[in-house]
Amino acid sequence: MSRSTRLQIPLMVGLILFTFINLIPILWGFMISIRQPGDAFSIPPRLIFDPTLIFHYQVWFERGFLSFLWNSLVIAAGTIAISVPIGTMAAYGLARTKSKHSGSLLFGLLAVRMFPQILLAIPFFVMARGLGMIDSYWMMILSMVAINQPFTIWLMRSFFLDVPVELDEAAMIDGCNRWQAFRLIVLPAVRPGLAVTSLFSALLAYNEFLFALILTGSRTKTLPVAIAEYGGEDISYWSLSAAGAIGIMLPVVIFTIAVQRHLIRGLTFGAVKG
Repeated sequence: MSRSTRLQIPLMVGLILFTFINLIPILWGFMISIRQPGDAFSIPPRLIFDPTLIFHYQVWFERGFLSFLWNSLVIAAGTIAISVPIGTMAAYGLARTKSKHSGSLLFGLLAVRMFPQILLAIPFFVMARGLGMIDSYWMMILSMVAINQPFTIWLMRSFFLDVPVELDEAAMIDGCNRWQAFRLIVLPAVRPGLAVTSLFSALLAYNEFLFALILTGSRTKTLPVAIAEYGGEDISYWSLSAAGAIGIMLPVVIFTIAVQRHLIRGLTFGAVKG
């Protein structure tokens, strides 16, 4: 056994243990969601029980979680459709510009992202009320774009910096203008980065609670707000909450699996230089 292999074995064991520890709350929530409350909270825990999907059925079909899921998906998709293209073009300009002001601009964007969300939620609420856009998709999407845009720009800029500027210059020598070089040459090279940025933008919008609580209503309520309404004195609410929490994760898991190939390439993009 080589020395590198001996060093990798403890690392893999540690990663497996770390992953298992992080999965314990999810596995425990799933077990609660398929048990009757008496079985889920019995002391000592019952290892043998009759599983049931009644709480998953109640959450999705009797309590309207399908409509909440649709609202969350619309807001997440709208955030990606606006934030990623704008952030990508801004990131490309900042990556290729050697101006002394680009650093200050990047720091300013980062400073906006560091603002406590509650300080930004109040102005957004006042604007939404003044424009009559409370409980509308557009206000929620635009607020998510404003909050997540600095993150999108910083992330995409790191991918553009890993693309040699000589590619742009070679394309322009061959007759392309700056826009054509960006669209035809550079953008395909950072496709894995686009997948990573889209995934993180979708996650940030999909999991947003504070802005969704303030800006949405009965028509555009999202899953994080809906799930927060469950759990109380009735012990069966915990089973409903567990079923809802597990259901909330499924679209994210499906989307992540769908872009897994690009995600892995994006996370390792530029790690190895030829």
